[in-house]
Amino acid sequence: MTPQKLSLDAPEDLIPLYRGEMVYECIGCEKTFDIHQFLYTCPDCKSLLRIKNNAFSRLQEKPGQYWREVLDYRKMLNLPPLKGIFRFYEFIFPLFPLDEIIYLGEGDTPIVKSNPDLSELIGAEFYVKNDGLNPSVSFKDRGMASAVSFINYMIKKKNISKLLGICASTGDTSAAAALYLSYLDKKVVRSVVLLPKGKVTPAQLSQPLGSGATVIEVPGVFDDCMKIVEELAENYQVCLLNSKNPIRIQGQKSYSYEIAQQLDYRTDNLVVVVPIGNAGNVTAIMEGFLDFYRVGIIETLPLIIGVQSTHANPVVTWRETGTYVPMQIKPSVAQAAMIGNPVSFPKVSQLVEDYFNENFAAVQVTEQEIIEGMLLANRYGHVVCTQGGEAIVGLKTALKKGLIPKNATVVVDSTSHQLKFMNFQQMYFDDQYPPEYEISPRKELQNKPVGMNASATEIARYLGLKKKIS
Repeated sequence: MTPQKLSLDAPEDLIPLYRGEMVYECIGCEKTFDIHQFLYTCPDCKSLLRIKNNAFSRLQEKPGQYWREVLDYRKMLNLPPLKGIFRFYEFIFPLFPLDEIIYLGEGDTPIVKSNPDLSELIGAEFYVKNDGLNPSVSFKDRGMASAVSFINYMIKKKNISKLLGICASTGDTSAAAALYLSYLDKKVVRSVVLLPKGKVTPAQLSQPLGSGATVIEVPGVFDDCMKIVEELAENYQVCLLNSKNPIRIQGQKSYSYEIAQQLDYRTDNLVVVVPIGNAGNVTAIMEGFLDFYRVGIIETLPLIIGVQSTHANPVVTWRETGTYVPMQIKPSVAQAAMIGNPVSFPKVSQLVEDYFNENFAAVQVTEQEIIEGMLLANRYGHVVCTQGGEAIVGLKTALKKGLIPKNATVVVDSTSHQLKFMNFQQMYFDDQYPPEYEISPRKELQNKPVGMNASATEIARYLGLKKKIS
């Protein structure tokens, strides 16, 4: 539907008129810096940056019900810039004009009610928000749509003739960065990704290669790659596209906004279960709900439950002991979450201390539970990745610990698509996990093709079919 065909009662902000006053703000010394630069850490104290809208109070001048109507009306529009994460323009990055927004079909992913049999196995009904249905089949497209739209804006505003976008990745970030950067002028923008050699699935490796990125494999794990790109971003003219880039976090807030809208803005007794990984997503989810709460779009903050593997659990340990200590990781099937020192942890700890102390918990699950969580969910009609499996069994653990309120509405985050991690499924079916994974397949969850002759009679006999009676 076009704006002209909507009711005369449509709110005046249907097409965004509001422009924010965006700045970088240091989470340490709280100094602010001009937004019109590529900046990731505070030039003075080296702490992480967040995006601050100095004109946010103007949004609070109109009641939450008004903004609900704006967002609901926008959902009916057939206007590409407002169809994805920028439906929530005022809360994402209200700086640039609509024609500079890069929209590739990201966002607006469904929440799917759990199969009743799966609910019984886990211990409660829940919804899966399937972010594997984004263009590069992971949630990273949300943040990349924001960050690359900003790049597009900056190229035009600053007359930039050459720009290199770079990221470290275990797979999903590289796929999203390469995809979105490939949409820009290739004479201006070059895409480079650093991957830990042998630690990325073949499906994930194929994505940045297919998008034309320069892929550099280095020995080690994600944390080693991250150190290199941080050094490059600090000392060279490059644009960092990891979650250390606070503009990426802005885009990932849309996950929270969508859940609120999909639940008709009822967030009382809401629980959101999310794998922690590099902690950028859980940061964005908390910040997103906080934005809506501050404006009155939602009336209560939800309970956020972060999940980590026992092979990479520094946030769980921090929540249990009060002390944060980076750790050496072990191999994990939840590769995107295999991070021993999450770069966005300082933001998580600050958000928890200031706003979510009673509304944030962290639980850990085993590698065996993670892979079987994925297999069970998909066997019962869902399409989740290993990180989605991690979140689902994290819910089961949280239920056992008594962390989930009665009659809660639970949304579980499946961050990417099952097919990205099909090699881990196959390793389970073939019982080929190295000992360090600590996974022993169960026969009832293994599945393999059966070779037979091309004979209907033989196949019918194998399947136990009975002939029709004439």
